[in-house]
Parts: sequence; structure tokens; C-alpha cells
Amino acid sequence: MSRRVEGKVALVTGGASRPGLGAAIAQRLAEEGARVILSDVDAPGAEATAAMIRAKNLDAIAVKHDVSSQSDWDAVIGNIVADYGRLEILVNNAGILAVADIDSDSALDGLRRQYAVNIEGVFMGTQSAVRAMRAGGVRGSIINLSSVAGLVGFRGSASYAATKGAVKMMTKSVALETAAENIRVNSVHPGIIRTNMAKEGLADNAENYAAIEAVIPAGRLGEPVDIANCVLFLASDEAAYVTGAEFVVDGGYTAQ
Repeated sequence: MSRRVEGKVALVTGGASRPGLGAAIAQRLAEEGARVILSDVDAPGAEATAAMIRAKNLDAIAVKHDVSSQSDWDAVIGNIVADYGRLEILVNNAGILAVADIDSDSALDGLRRQYAVNIEGVFMGTQSAVRAMRAGGVRGSIINLSSVAGLVGFRGSASYAATKGAVKMMTKSVALETAAENIRVNSVHPGIIRTNMAKEGLADNAENYAAIEAVIPAGRLGEPVDIANCVLFLASDEAAYVTGAEFVVDGGYTAQ
């Protein structure tokens, strides 16, 4: 029986952090037959993740990549096309979180730092992937990681929520431009997931996060593999008629 993304070439950004969404997504895609390129500004961390995946006799390499740099995007995707002949899956996972109340002296600086990675990085990645997929005549899938913070409000996260809401609407707009070419663009909105980023948020904003966890209907924080399984579906041909949609993976939090 063929695996779900057998032979597809996939780029996953933000793959260094463990536990993290990028590492889990890369592993699930590789388990289902993808040839995975992991990228991160933390090159040694990305290589450690790739080595962990290769140790399971799966296909993964790592590259250094600052997603806020246009020249890095040009180089990374250009090299993928040169080496593999195509790019079929892009997962724009790299992101940063800066927690600050709106009247904090650090709030504006946090917004600007997040804008460069969470919005400009996703925009440049999506643009670069669309260009490569069009040039190669590829039926591609672009999956942008947003957040439940892009759907509902969270105290102390105005700047983060602003960037993740932008990702949702950017995704829908690009999907309309590319649907006729079978280039699908969707967003995934994780709830509170047990990752290094969540740990940092808990440390900075423990009172607010404790209140959130207490009202998750599923009764637990999510695991990175919960998000990875959703991304795998969107990357696969099973989702051939799915574009411009947002997929919420949050244990029921935003259903209330």
C-alpha cells in the first residue's frame, strides 16, 4: 500500500525546536514517504531533527534558513528545485511568540519582531512556493501555520494574535489566486500545544495560560503530533478538493 505523500518533496520551516510542531510535521511527512527538507535559522538544531528522522531510515535533510530574509527564501527554494526538480509541499511553520500586555513598553517591539517572521516570512514563503510550483506545473499544497489566536482573543497576546489573524486571511486570498492551477493553500490553527514555544508562553504569562488550560473541553494540552496529522492530510492527495480553508486543532477550545 502506497504511503500518503510517497515521493513528494516537502519543505518544513522552523524544524529545530523539540518538542515542536516543525519537527513533528517533518517526521510525519517522512513517515508517509515524503522527501523532507527541514529549515531553521538554528542550523545545528535543524540538523539534529533531521538526523533523528534519518535514524528511522526516513528521508530528511536540514538547511539554514532565516524566513524573514528574501535572499534566504530564493536560495532555499532555488536549491530544492535544482536538487529535486520540484517542490510539492510547503509548510510555513516557523514563527515566534512575544507575550506582552498592550500598555507594555516592549509591546511594539514585539509586534515588529513577530511581523517579520510570522507575516513577512509566511508571505515570502508562499510567494516563492507559488512561483516554483507554477514554473514546474506542480499540483502543490501550501500549509500555513496560524493559531487559535488568529480566531479568538487572548489576553497578553495582541501582537501575536494580529500576526496570526493576518496569516489566516492571507491564506484565503492566495488560495483564490491559485485554485484553478491545483495549488492548494490552507491554514492550520493549533490550540495550546505542548511545545517549547508554549512553555515559554506559560513562563511569561502563567496566570492567563492556566485559565485557558482549565477550559479546554478535551481536558488536556495538545501534542505536536495532533497538528502534524492535520498537516499530513492537507499535504496529501486526500485533500485534493480542500483549499482556502482553516483547520482548527484545539481540543474544542474555540467551539465554546
